[in-house]
Amino acid sequence: MEIKKNPKSNLENYSKIFMQIGLVLALFVTYAAIEKKTYDKTIGDLGTVNMNAEMEEEIPITERIEPVKPKTPPPPAPEKIEVVEDEKEVEETVIESTETDETEAVEVEEIVEVEEVEEVVEDVSFMIIEDVPVFPGCKGSKNQLKACFSKMVQKHFSRKFDAELPNELGLDPGRKRVFIGFKIDKKGNIVDVNARAPHPKIKSEVIKVMKQLPKMKPGRQRGKPVGVKYSIPFTLIVE
Repeated sequence: MEIKKNPKSNLENYSKIFMQIGLVLALFVTYAAIEKKTYDKTIGDLGTVNMNAEMEEEIPITERIEPVKPKTPPPPAPEKIEVVEDEKEVEETVIESTETDETEAVEVEEIVEVEEVEEVVEDVSFMIIEDVPVFPGCKGSKNQLKACFSKMVQKHFSRKFDAELPNELGLDPGRKRVFIGFKIDKKGNIVDVNARAPHPKIKSEVIKVMKQLPKMKPGRQRGKPVGVKYSIPFTLIVE
């Protein structure tokens, strides 16, 4: 069954009226917007601020008090001047002349001469001596003289020492260290020979051999001859 609408409730019949009402409202809004007046905004003047008036402070007026100056003492009274009568004798001060006559003998005090004390330089180590002792036959620079000295001392010991002595003493086989020390005095002689060895007889033999070193040119420190201490180790092989 088909439902029929009431012709009065059909809104399509009023569509023209609604369109006309909308047009009227749109024209009214447009007209009101055109006719609305606008005015320029104006900012009121706040006036000039006087900062000096606020920053000014009242300064109190002070009174200056002058200090009281002390009174200056009166000048001292002048000394009394003693009047000497003509009859009274006045002692005069005689100033002796410092000038001397050429013929007058002048006494001269004796000048005592102070003997210069000779600076004593102690023994110096072979490693830091300025001028090393020179073994006979060695030449060259300081380092070369040092190397030659050690080489010749070793050569002398190897040639003079009795190599069979350690084996005859019944020492254990192996390497044995011997430390030798001596001094070359200011005249180049070998003195103060000492040794440290594994046996007393070896020590005596080492001292005897080192005392047979030849006389050398002494070492110098600051240009003066000095005693020079020298030490060297040796190794003995016991079979």
